Amino acid sequence: MTPEHAPSPEHSQGMSRLNPAALGVADAARVLTRIGGVGGKPVTEEMLRVDIDAGAPTNANGTINLVHYAAWLVKEMNQGGGGGD
Repeated sequence: MTPEHAPSPEHSQGMSRLNPAALGVADAARVLTRIGGVGGKPVTEEMLRVDIDAGAPTNANGTINLVHYAAWLVKEMNQGGGGGD
């Protein structure tokens, strides 16, 4: 099973562990907010869903690979699409 097809386990050894190659929208929003958000503002699930509707990549199961999403954001910013909000 490739990393993007492996779901983030709910709990591992009493701690929550996330797979950055396969995050649900809520988990991705939380992670992106914790690392600084957008201009210091929180990233919301709605923001991610808008990006997904605009073409942001998702895995076949609907999860988000943060590396692929970041690459898409850079591409969109370079094309003037903005992304992120």
